[in-house]
Parts: sequence; structure tokens; C-alpha cells
Amino acid sequence: MKSEKNILFAFLLNLAFSIFECIGGIFTGSVAILSDAIHDVGDATSLGLSYFLEKKSKRAPDHVYTYGYARYSVIGSVITTLILLLGSILVIVKAIGRLIEPTEIHYNGMIVFAIVGVCVNLSAAFFTREGNSLNQKAVNLHMLEDMLGWIVVLIGAVVMRFTDLKMIDPLMSMGVASFIFIHAIRNLKESLDLFLEKAPHGVETSELLAHLRALDGVLDIHHVHLWSMDGVNHYATMHVVTNGDPHEIKESIREELREHGIGHATLELETEGEQCHEEACRPAQTEHTGHSHHHHHH
Repeated sequence: MKSEKNILFAFLLNLAFSIFECIGGIFTGSVAILSDAIHDVGDATSLGLSYFLEKKSKRAPDHVYTYGYARYSVIGSVITTLILLLGSILVIVKAIGRLIEPTEIHYNGMIVFAIVGVCVNLSAAFFTREGNSLNQKAVNLHMLEDMLGWIVVLIGAVVMRFTDLKMIDPLMSMGVASFIFIHAIRNLKESLDLFLEKAPHGVETSELLAHLRALDGVLDIHHVHLWSMDGVNHYATMHVVTNGDPHEIKESIREELREHGIGHATLELETEGEQCHEEACRPAQTEHTGHSHHHHHH
């Protein structure tokens, strides 16, 4: 699998580089480089995780994981994000200390490290640029972010070299760290939404229901549940009250769901007079999560 190889390559490159960076940060006394190092260690860890979890998430469903393994990829994203959040907070705390009490910085060493940093991340970004899985896109974004971080450090180092303004260094690192923090929070929210069985991002539930209820032969639709496995594969279950031909009804409903990006649907058909035991269970009042709704009707 190409995407896995690329992630593995980026991982090894980043790991080697973050070790080099920690040394660089300590040697030059630059907290901006150290902040990038923390970010890179986080990235490397998450890349390693992404690699294994991406591999695992591609496994076919079995008797134990009846939904497949796609959520492993999401777990990877959650762990990555937590590492990045923690890293950025540590960096900001350290930078504040530096603002209060500036220390000596070796600008020339810093410039050299920054140039190497830009080159390494440029090549990593280049290697991960082609890939369409969510995980892969995230990895590529990380590489580009790292590269931007280094460009900022490089510019700052050059400015400090000529002006001796020591506060630029901690300010830069705070800027980079806050940028990472905001992005990571967004990422975390998306992943948690998946675990909380929120309706898939981009699926307008009320609009979808209106479309379904308007279909020929559909009298009513209730007991609707929508959820997403990994942000890409969406699932739906529902009860359909109909007096039409079951095959045609199912086909037209599946067609409509596909247009809304939902590829996996379980439909239960009921006739007009049939008493549904779950009549009151409309999504608004429903008490159960997406997975506990396979009620048996006897």
C-alpha cells in the first residue's frame, strides 16, 4: 500500500530529525527550535501510530469487529492530537518563562538548523503529497505545517542575528504553538464527534428526511439513525412505512441515501396498519447511541 509506505518514510525521517532538533534547541539555546522539536516528536509519534493504525484500519470486517477496523484510524488521530495539544501547551509555558528572563542564543547555529529543517520537511511534504485517505491528508498537512514553522524560525533567526532582539524567539515559538493548538483542537472535535455517533459531517438530517418522505410509495419514515465510521463511510438505519413494492422502495431509498453520501443502509419496512413498537422513538428523543438500535420485532 503506497500510503502506508509514505507514512512510514515520513515517520523515520521525522523521528531522526526530531532527535537532531532537540540537540539543536539545547545547543543554540533557542526555545523556538525546541518548540519545533516538541512538535516534531509529537508528529513522529503520531506518524508511527498512523502507520500501524492505518494498516490495521484497512482490515476487512470479521466476527469480532463487525463494522470493520476503520475506527482505528480515528483513534490514531485522537492520540496524535492529544500529543500535539500537550506539546503546544508545554512550549507556550516555556516561552513565557523566556520572555520574562531572556537567555543567550546562538543565532548562526539557529540559522543553520532552520535551513536543514526547511529542507527535511520540504522533502517529507513532497513524499506524502499524494494520498487520499484522511490519515494521509493529515500527515501531509503536518509536514507542511512543520515546514512553515521552520521558515518562521529562519526569518526570526536572521532578524535576531542583526538586531539582537531576544524576545523574537519566544514570541515566534508561541505563535507556532498557538497555531498548532488551534488546529489540533479542531481535529480532536471531529474525531470525538465520530465516537459520539454524531450524524455524519455534511449530512443535513432534516433535508435528507424530507427527501426520503417525498419518495413515491413512502408513507412515513421514523426511527432514523445516521452515523459515520471514520468520516468517510456513513451508515444509516430506519423504519419505512410503505404500501408500495418493497424492492422498488428499497432501491429508491438506497439511491437517495447514496446521493447524500451514505453507502451502507439497513432498512426495515412496515405496512400502513402495522403497530411499530418504537413509534415514539424519533431521533430527537432517542435515548440510545447509534449502535444499540437493532431492536427485534416479534
